[in-house]
Amino acid sequence: MANSAEPARDGEIPPVVWMLPDRPGRGPKPAHSREQITAAAIRIADAEGLDAVTMRRVAAEVGSGTMTLYRYVPTKDHLLDLMIDATEGELVFPDVPAGDWRAGLKAVAWMQRDRLLRHPWLASLEAGRPAFGPNSLRNLEQGFGMLDGLELDIDQILVLVSTLLAFVRGEAIAELAEQEAQRRTGLNTQQWQARMAPYIATLLASGKYPAFNRIITDAKLPHTGADEGFALGLELVLDGLAASIPAPHRPTAPPPG
Repeated sequence: MANSAEPARDGEIPPVVWMLPDRPGRGPKPAHSREQITAAAIRIADAEGLDAVTMRRVAAEVGSGTMTLYRYVPTKDHLLDLMIDATEGELVFPDVPAGDWRAGLKAVAWMQRDRLLRHPWLASLEAGRPAFGPNSLRNLEQGFGMLDGLELDIDQILVLVSTLLAFVRGEAIAELAEQEAQRRTGLNTQQWQARMAPYIATLLASGKYPAFNRIITDAKLPHTGADEGFALGLELVLDGLAASIPAPHRPTAPPPG
């Protein structure tokens, strides 16, 4: 089995990163920490995307040789696990009234959205297998704790939380896609709408697309800001989740606005 002093060899399965020592136990006195390496990888990913995060590039960022880096982090997969968990450490759960699960989940949704927008590479990466790092586990315990006393079994809680996070992730991906479209085309939202206007007019005039016509002429949501759209969608999701909770624990949804 590969140890923390060298990269994993083909066919070998290195242990989970949380089971490895933070610093190499052999060789010269460590010049870096796992936290420094992880922070450098996050800076690169935030600025240039996940493809730019290579062991060679991270090593250069912290001022070490590539092989030296493997003494701290055996594989890139280990590094990705560390990066995800480090961003989980950015979250600070607010105080909410005891038993107010709706206020708690709403706060979690906004925090997670902000986290995903700060780190555009996260949304697709953490949708895969969880690594159960210390920060992620802390947040899981706090998030699930908000649902204590609702007379739900653990599978119901898992579905409830997963549904909420899927909404948050989907909304964040849409916002990031719009940011990427603006970068790629050089057109902001208003400029893109102006470009599309003549084509949209021909579609409306054709009379072939009544649902589309209603969206263009009547819908308010496409013209709201990202924050407002997220807030409206979040309330609908929370309404749906409330319907699955035993009646005595269902809060009344707050009035719009």
